Amino acid sequence: MEGSGKKSPAEFYNDDALLQQRAGRVLEERRRAGLDGLVGRLAAVIMGAEPENLAAAAGELVATTGYRFDSGFEDASLQWCVLKCRESADIILEARNTGVNPFVKLSDFPKVRQLPNTRLETFVFETLNLAGYFEIQRGRGLEFDGEIRRHDNFLILQTPPLEMAGISYGFIEWTGEWGRYGGGEAQPLPWRAEKPPKPWLDNVGLLDHAATRVRAEDRDSAILQFMTYTNYTFDFSIYVPPLNSITNVARMPGADFALVFTSGIRPFESVETAGPTEKFIYNYGPRVHHVAFRTEQIESTFEGLKSDGVGFLSDLVGGPEEGLHQAFTATSPNTLLVTEYIHRYAGFDGFFARSNVAQLTEATARQ
Repeated sequence: MEGSGKKSPAEFYNDDALLQQRAGRVLEERRRAGLDGLVGRLAAVIMGAEPENLAAAAGELVATTGYRFDSGFEDASLQWCVLKCRESADIILEARNTGVNPFVKLSDFPKVRQLPNTRLETFVFETLNLAGYFEIQRGRGLEFDGEIRRHDNFLILQTPPLEMAGISYGFIEWTGEWGRYGGGEAQPLPWRAEKPPKPWLDNVGLLDHAATRVRAEDRDSAILQFMTYTNYTFDFSIYVPPLNSITNVARMPGADFALVFTSGIRPFESVETAGPTEKFIYNYGPRVHHVAFRTEQIESTFEGLKSDGVGFLSDLVGGPEEGLHQAFTATSPNTLLVTEYIHRYAGFDGFFARSNVAQLTEATARQ
């Protein structure tokens, strides 16, 4: 039997054969609808934080990555700051002052209830024709959080929180200066996050990928949902049977950024028998687990970060033979994210190495 929702929980398992068939249908439906080429590169990721942790989250990111504090604003309902790194998607950190946070409903899990506003919320992709995109997708019955919103420099559209992956997708069309998110009645924040003079931070570059954790039974649907909203497509999976885990990669030709969906092969049964992926979902819920940054001179960078007090879930794994060198930090108390540092060796033509995936998945059991 193929992996499908028609099985009982005891019989269910994931199998790429059905996913590939369904992905092919999504690609054909996108083409027929006129969506090919309408959604482009990742423009920004939006990370939510508790108001009291916003400055610490910004300081942590500029002290451990190649990103720098660009600007910060506040208005009656929101505080936010923009971090930038050359040739990479922006990071927008935000904290709500008032109003209802629609993501809070996704935080009713043991290790995140005390930080209900803290998660990577939204991946924002660029488009040159937001009105056309919205008209097509709305006609296909896709759900959005209201209408297109107009700001000084851009138009933006967003989905509601999508429960299978614990995230939302946003779409932005620039109408003024690209990459500028202020304007209106917003005032500058009274603080900045200054970059410390640590030489190893110059080795950390663009946002390479992010990985969200989804339940085994939601794997296919979460990937297909992402494909339906964007021009990304399912690329490949790496199965780690001893840990009941699959790493599934979605990519778009020519894009630097990939979105990874990690799930179980079989559904969660109990805390005692769960592998690291299903146990993470039990404790944190479906959500983004880590963000990965391209890193040069990764050995000295890793040692520099450790000497500066950064905690790690793993040592460096891989090397030139595998084509990749990678490491996971401990979970941030300010963003609830793990940071991955990844070096891709010249000549490596894959995206992940099977042995590295297994070791890093196993390391997440220490969360």
